[in-house]
Amino acid sequence: MKATGIVRRIDDLGRVVIPKEIRRTMRIREGDPLEIYTDREGEVIFKKYSPIGELNSFAAQYAEALHKTGELSVVICDRDAVIASAGVPRKEYAEKHISAELEAVIESRGLYLYRAGEAKFSPIIDGGSHYITCAMPIISEGDVLGCVAALCADGSTRAENGSVEAKLVQTAAAFLAKQLES
Repeated sequence: MKATGIVRRIDDLGRVVIPKEIRRTMRIREGDPLEIYTDREGEVIFKKYSPIGELNSFAAQYAEALHKTGELSVVICDRDAVIASAGVPRKEYAEKHISAELEAVIESRGLYLYRAGEAKFSPIIDGGSHYITCAMPIISEGDVLGCVAALCADGSTRAENGSVEAKLVQTAAAFLAKQLES
């Protein structure tokens, strides 16, 4: 844990303001859920809560199934980072922050399909060896929680089959959303 040097007082309602700089750095938005931890030394720790993160191993299995049955390279993300992947180098994508373009797809609440001639974009900030061909936000009980995205290797000669990919990605997003509701 690293000290920031910022000190805040608790108000009469028990609230503490998290400074804007920290919220921006940690990508904490208004309305984001925070999980609260305590330890024996009296420390109180706030950690961003990711409902999809709770399904981490399940999401990994689902990504692997999509890769094997649909021959898709796929990543499953929460609103901040990749939580599961298959068909892509794990070290390159695991727990990496998502790109601004993928954030925009998630916020759009609709299906994204790459069209030939459009600019290609990576699912992660640092770029990557793959670009998104199809992406569908995961929406559970009206809340946007993440995204399922099919990828293609940059420079690949594989032709994207938009309709099949779209159906698989939409089905995966709907299924994961249902799992979060139960």
